Amino acid sequence: MSKTESTPEPDLGEAGSEPDLGAAGAQLSTAPTEERSNGPVGIGVFGWIRWFWRQLTSMRVALILLFLLSLGAIPGSLIPQTSVDEMKVADFQKRHDTISPIYEKLGLFHVYSSVWFSAIYILLFISLIGCIVPRTWQFVGQLRGLPPAAPGRLTRLPAYTTWRTDAEPEQVRKAALAMLKKRRFRSRISGDAVAAEKGYLREAGNLLFHVSLIVILVAFATGQLFKSEGHKLVVQGDGFSNTLTQFDDFKSGSLFNTEDLAPFSFTLDRFDATYERTGPEVGTAREFKAHLTYSEGADGKPQGKTVEVNKPLDVDGSKVYLLAHGYAPTVTVKDGRGQVVFHGAVPLLPMDNNLTSSGAIKVLDGYRDAKGNKDQLGFAAFFVPTFGGKGTGQMFSQFPALDFPVLNVGAYHGDLGVDSGLPKNVYQLDTSSRSIKPFKDAQGNILKKLLLPGESLDLPDGAGSITFDKGPGAIKQWASFQISHQPASGLALTGAIGAIGGLAGSLFIQRRRIWVRAVRGDDGVTVVEMAGLGRSESAKLPEELADLAVTLIPQAPTAPDPEPESSVVPAEGAEK
Repeated sequence: MSKTESTPEPDLGEAGSEPDLGAAGAQLSTAPTEERSNGPVGIGVFGWIRWFWRQLTSMRVALILLFLLSLGAIPGSLIPQTSVDEMKVADFQKRHDTISPIYEKLGLFHVYSSVWFSAIYILLFISLIGCIVPRTWQFVGQLRGLPPAAPGRLTRLPAYTTWRTDAEPEQVRKAALAMLKKRRFRSRISGDAVAAEKGYLREAGNLLFHVSLIVILVAFATGQLFKSEGHKLVVQGDGFSNTLTQFDDFKSGSLFNTEDLAPFSFTLDRFDATYERTGPEVGTAREFKAHLTYSEGADGKPQGKTVEVNKPLDVDGSKVYLLAHGYAPTVTVKDGRGQVVFHGAVPLLPMDNNLTSSGAIKVLDGYRDAKGNKDQLGFAAFFVPTFGGKGTGQMFSQFPALDFPVLNVGAYHGDLGVDSGLPKNVYQLDTSSRSIKPFKDAQGNILKKLLLPGESLDLPDGAGSITFDKGPGAIKQWASFQISHQPASGLALTGAIGAIGGLAGSLFIQRRRIWVRAVRGDDGVTVVEMAGLGRSESAKLPEELADLAVTLIPQAPTAPDPEPESSVVPAEGAEK
């Protein structure tokens, strides 16, 4: 048997430009014939339309649009988005007053709803559909067709081998057909050769990948249009019901209907947090759990659930994620007549990893000063779970656990602006407003005091007092939750899995054709030729062809090469 050959071959292209191959080298992919044409697209308006459509639906343009979509999503990750946190956007604009107007004109504060991002998204959607539809019909036609007959000269193919055998040509062809079918090639006998083809899953994977991209795009669009997302801070012992009025903030897609909110409720029974106390990771959270009791619907049976980071509560398609936690010290405020006008746990927001926290305590109704006049009280509050500023008066925490809790309050009174019609942050006290006046101490400074549990700050002129309560449960913990409903997430996951599977198939499966020709030579001995052609150049094709040849040889054993004719010249003078 002669050795398997892998000879340099002219570029056959997608359509088999080599005239000797004919149909044998054509349609090794699902690229439409029109797309592979190098001819003119025509003239006039219809010619330009046709040219534009062919460019838009080409795989090259689809990949460019996919790259642009990925590139366009980068600002959405680096720049604060109004759909995520309007306060961060406002803070960014305040700190970057030069570039913020430019960002606003470019839509960088709302990337995913901007005109340019939507244009890329829609063009990619159209491009993928226009690319997939003709390729799908092309692929169906190939599946329904038969492997093409062998070209006239098998020696022109990239992988080739030949040998002579004493077996009959028909016997060799039948043996080759049986062998190729056993190897799961689609095979048939055509004339004096066996034609076989394998690797259709490569094109199926290619189509699956692009269909999966469309599925992902549809899932993304559905999620953006019908999604809902809200946040809620819940103090230990309090509850939440999944209704619009219960959220601290709420955002939804343009087609979302508030009546679609899943009916459920939960109560924060307990929050557990433990921290590393030694080593380089001191202060790092080791346990971070919110213990909830929840029920589905109005009459649902209460059930227990522990929610952790990345382990949400899943109720009727909505997920409750644990985002953050902090402390809510309990305070008691009395008016000038000694009557309690406020008593409760006030959640304060963390400022650092050690849970140094700040916030506001607001008494809006029921307060009267020493003269009996109605007024409003406000206290700028700072809280540290482990006080580290002893001797300096500075408010900072050394550790996030409740080892040495201290509350610092600064007292104000006046109109807190809740009735102005303008939105106010419940966790901040706008001390810059002219309608708010600070209480003054004996030195004329703002009245402030560090309070240990059980201590009080008395307001001047008998205006009342504020007490940092003491005792078990006086300092409660709170947890912040994100309640989100993201439709089509399962569809997006299906699309992602399909895209990975399709990409793997298109990368690792090779589309190839094998031909085995058996004809009787001039000397009456059968000549066997085997050749292979792949969708793309691969070192495995010659190896596979050699393996097939070795498998076929027992059915078509090699015959000795013909002896060369004797050309002995008689010696001069020899007898004739």
